[in-house]
Formats: sequence, structure tokens, C-alpha cells
Amino acid sequence: MAVKASASPPPSAGPLGASVVPQGVHFALASRHAERVQVCWFDAQNAPIGERDLQRHTHGIWRHTEPNLPAGTLYGYRVHGPWAPCEGHRFNPAKLLLDPYAREVVGRYDGDDIHLGHRPDAPDHADPRDNAATALKARVLADPSPAATLAQPIAAAERVMYETHIKAFTALHPDIPAELRGRYAGLGHPAAVAHLKRLGVTTVCLMPLAFRADEPRLLKQGLNNHWGYNTIGWSAPESRYASRPDMARDECRAMIKALHDAGLEVVLDVVFNHSAESDELGPTLSLRGIDNRLYYIGLPDAPERYTNWAGCGNVLNINEPLVLRLVMDSLRRWVTDYGIDGFRFDLAPILGRGLAPDHAFTVHHPFFMAIAQDPVLCDRLMIAEPWDIGPGGYQLGAFPCGWLEWNDRFRDQQRSQWLHHFGTAAELAHALAGSAQQFPHRPAHSSVNLITAHDGFTLMDLVSYNQRHNAANGEHNRDGHGHNLSHNQGAEGRSSDPAVQQRRQAKRRALLATTLLSLGTPLLLAGDELGHSQQGNNNAYCQDNPTTWIHWADADQSLVNYVAELVALRHRLAAFFGSAWWRTDADGSPHRTAVTARWLSANGEPLSEADWHQTPTPLLQLHLSTATGEALLVCNTSAEPQSLQWPDGPWRLELDSSAPPGQRPPHLSHQPMPASTVWVLVR
Repeated sequence: MAVKASASPPPSAGPLGASVVPQGVHFALASRHAERVQVCWFDAQNAPIGERDLQRHTHGIWRHTEPNLPAGTLYGYRVHGPWAPCEGHRFNPAKLLLDPYAREVVGRYDGDDIHLGHRPDAPDHADPRDNAATALKARVLADPSPAATLAQPIAAAERVMYETHIKAFTALHPDIPAELRGRYAGLGHPAAVAHLKRLGVTTVCLMPLAFRADEPRLLKQGLNNHWGYNTIGWSAPESRYASRPDMARDECRAMIKALHDAGLEVVLDVVFNHSAESDELGPTLSLRGIDNRLYYIGLPDAPERYTNWAGCGNVLNINEPLVLRLVMDSLRRWVTDYGIDGFRFDLAPILGRGLAPDHAFTVHHPFFMAIAQDPVLCDRLMIAEPWDIGPGGYQLGAFPCGWLEWNDRFRDQQRSQWLHHFGTAAELAHALAGSAQQFPHRPAHSSVNLITAHDGFTLMDLVSYNQRHNAANGEHNRDGHGHNLSHNQGAEGRSSDPAVQQRRQAKRRALLATTLLSLGTPLLLAGDELGHSQQGNNNAYCQDNPTTWIHWADADQSLVNYVAELVALRHRLAAFFGSAWWRTDADGSPHRTAVTARWLSANGEPLSEADWHQTPTPLLQLHLSTATGEALLVCNTSAEPQSLQWPDGPWRLELDSSAPPGQRPPHLSHQPMPASTVWVLVR
């Protein structure tokens, strides 16, 4: 087998993982507390073909270069050391361990208890059974050619993001060949790309692609972690999306190139807050057996157990330089090998938590500093999910300048206003104006404005269900959020009542309008523009079936056209919805922006103090003006038509969320505005 040569690292230096060098393959593993490390090799039939000891070098890194070993060889590690859970040590050389730097993972975790580091009947004792026959293994891969990059970077003010799952998006697409559906090649297919271009989105946000291990509880129920937030191979693409397991890297690269060739930016959701090894009763697949005390944060008074700020059983210890290095090396790998343009960090406050005893979040954490100075990563788009479930875990607005953050306050405020008619004009204006008070000293695109995302109801379900319906997840409907601010508009679930359908349509169109026309960076959930429903399941992470798969045959094409119209309008009015904060008439700081915002009541007059705090919100008008034009965004969040008087002038109606384009008069007389409606007028 041909091996691509690269510069040979000296014995005590070089990258971690398995690297092809002129002499063979260089192996390097970080384990500060290990007493002995062995690398074990296997042939294509999974049969053992040899093993070698690695030598301890500086900073807790073990190394060995094996001459004449070809690329394509399978390997795993056995790591020797103390079995002392009460001290945080869980070494067990009977367990073959996956390289955390694996570039390709072979096999699939099946939930068998042979992969437990402890005895199933006695958790305080090491399990003596050898699991090599079915353990996950890494494949030695040579470096690929540099990944294709996006020819023209997306300007921050023009970015419109679209969150999607590779399989859910393509599994039922009739114009994608059956053999490509649910795979990397399916999302890169012209039919999939054409839909993204039709919408006008600029940025595809992919749910996790890194290799995952499914939770044993799900496997016992015949389910899997469909969303992929249970990573075990951070630098290896998930093989389930490939036509063959050994083609995952090539096909993932080809998919990203196809999106780049279409002018689309690609952001990857990454999970560095926890691993798939779960809590102290979980399997020993990789980090736990390599150096449990190094890679994880244990409870200070019970090191045999784990801190659980992620709610998934464990937390990676990013304060350790070697663990931080694992994260940074993985991010660089996704950029250099695959061409990823940016990252969305799941439960991102965990990555910024400092040292014991309080582990407080700090914007000066080494993780943020490392990214800011890294020549490969510093110019990439960074997006935070700004909360975790630990103490002080809600950190919206606290991330570094240049980062974007998912804004759940925007989500909840919009849902309250449009679905429950609860909230004030001040709250609605704050959301429309980019949540400026939440992001002081930050660009106006810092807020990621979303109404729905993978986690929670789809937009159709948001207006169709008052309660979650998650029984299929096997947790007796106790999982998922219980407080969704949803409203079924008069019937739980599907309804043939025309009045219910009309109200649902109006609410969805209004919510989409405010998402796409507010200051900030809009995020759409794949399928919302098609009318996709998950039958009320608001935590469909384990539903790899038609519950989450988008039903293209049932798509609401009028809604698709409407979303495309909204995106086009946003791009056309970029001067009004840009990266700079608006100023008001009372603001004498022209350096801030050339856009002046005036907030008007239904009668066209500036809002009084009482108007700002009235509940429910009265009809609200936002008048934006520049040297070259004016726009008027009018929101009637109420359940009744409202009379209004807009500023004098020859206004042209650009958007009426209550009517299709062909049914809109070009000029409006002063007439009642329909309930649950957004208008945009320009002159």
C-alpha cells in the first residue's frame, strides 16, 4: 500500500495520534498517569498482527515509531496503571482503547458489557475480560491534500444560517438517488444544494459529524443517538453517513466541497463538553482507560464519580493543557482536512470554566485565548450555545468579541408575544433591535436569532401542540423541555379545522418574519420552511426514523416561497439589517451607524413611557431611515385586527405575512392590520 511521506518527527516531538512518516507510522498518546502504554495492530479482518510498547517522553506523552507499517492498518491502545477509582484512576489493560486522535474509526459500539472497565456485578473491581475482538479501532491514514475552501467569505451582515441534519434532510428526498439518501453524498447532491440556494441561505450549520457511540439504554430499545451529541472520535467523521466505512473522510470532504462550490458556508456543531463514556457506570472506550484523572473532572470529595455540568455523565477537563490540546488539534483537523468554515460549540460555558473550587466561567479562559491566537482558527466563525446545567451556567452575552451566541431570550420573547400575546413593547423592540443590551461592545450580528432549533419543537409543532409527546423516546414522556411557550391554536396535533389551520399559518409566517428581519444573525431550522412536524416530539434525539426525516412529498411549497421571499428581502434591505447598531433620534452618536430607528405607536406617534410597558404589546411600528431610503416594520402581535396610522408618504408594501405575494396590493390605504401579521413597507 502506498504511503504518503511527510517530515519525520524526532523521537520526542511531533503530533499526537498516528502519523505516517517516511520510516513508517509514528504513534503518540497523552497519558500523564500511565505506567505502561502498548499499541496493538490488527489486519483488515480484525485479527491481531502485533504490538509494541511506547516510550514515555516529556509532558506525559508516550511515543513510538514503527518502521514499514502501512497506512490502512488498524490499531488500538492498552494502557497500564493503577485501578483505583477512589483516586480517579481506572486503568485496565484488558480493554483495547480508541485513540482520541483517530482520523477514522472502525467498528461500532454495541453496548455489550464487555466494554465496561469495571465488573458489571462489582463496580469497584476491574473487569478482566479482553474486549479487543469488538472494540472500536482507529485506522492509520496519511494526510490528505488541503481541503477546498469557500471562494468568497460570507459577510457577517449577510449571513443567514440554516441548521440541518445530514440524514434527516436527505433520507426521504425524492430527487436524491436512493443509495445517496441519508449520506454525505446526499447533502452534496445538486437537488439538496438547489433547495438551499432557492431559500437564499448563506450558511449551512451541520449537526455533529464526529464519530459517536450510542448510549446503552438506547441500544437496548433499538434506538440510537440520531443527533450525534455523544462523541467518542473527535477528529473522525461518522462512518454511518458514508457509502462504505472506509470512505467517510473522502465523502465528507466531497460534501463540503459541493456546498462550497455553491457559495455556501459550512459550520460544524462540535461536542467537547463531554464524551460518550458517560458516568462511572459507563463503558471504557477511550479517555477513561487512557487517563481518567487527566481527561475528566471528578467530584472533589468523590473522585470515583464525575462532575456532570453537561447532563451526560461526565465533563472533559479543558483546564488541563493536554485536554485543551486535544480540542484544538481536532478543530484544526476539521479546518485543514475538511474545509469547515466555523464551529458551533455545544454547552459552550463548560469550555470556559476555570479551576477548582468554583470552576467559574471566564472569558479569559485558555480555551478562548488559544482560539484567538491560532493562525488556523482565529478567522473562523465561532458560535456558542451559551448555557450549561452547572452553577452559573447561563452566560448569554459573556463570550468573546467576535463570537456569535444562540439567543434563547429572543426565542422565548417572540414565542410569548406571538403565541400568548404576553410581553411589552420594550421587550419586543429589544429583540427586534438585536438584543443590544445583552451584547454591549459587540457587533450587532452577535445575537443568533432563532425561534426553533434541533432541540425542541419544530415550528409546525410549536403552533400545533401544547404539550410534548415524547413517549417514543422510552422515558415515559419525562424527557425534553416541559416549558415550551407553544400554543396549539385550538386543537392538539393535526387538525382539519380551517380556522385552526389559518391561525397556525399566520403564527408561523409572523415568527419567520421577525426571525429574518430582526437585527442580528437569523437561524432557521431545516424543515420549518416545509411544514415539517415531529408529531409533538420535542426531544427527538433518538428518533432515526420518519419522525425526524423531512417529508419532502408533503412540503408546503407556498411556505418555502415565503421564506425565500423573506431571505431575499433581508438581503435587499441589508442597510437596515446590518452589523452596526441602530441609533435613535435622541442618540447624538452618528459614529455608531447611519441607520436611525424610531419606535412608533399605532397612531404613528413616538411611544410614550406607558406605551413601552403596556401588556399585551400594542401594535408596534419600527421606522428605519438612512440617507438613501426608509423602511417600516409593523408588528401586530395581537389576536385581533388593529387600526394604525403610519408616517405620511408614498409607502410601497414589500411584505404582508398574512397574504401571498400575488394577493397583496402594492399600496396600502389606512386599513385595519390583520391579527398576527408583519408588514414591511419601503419608500
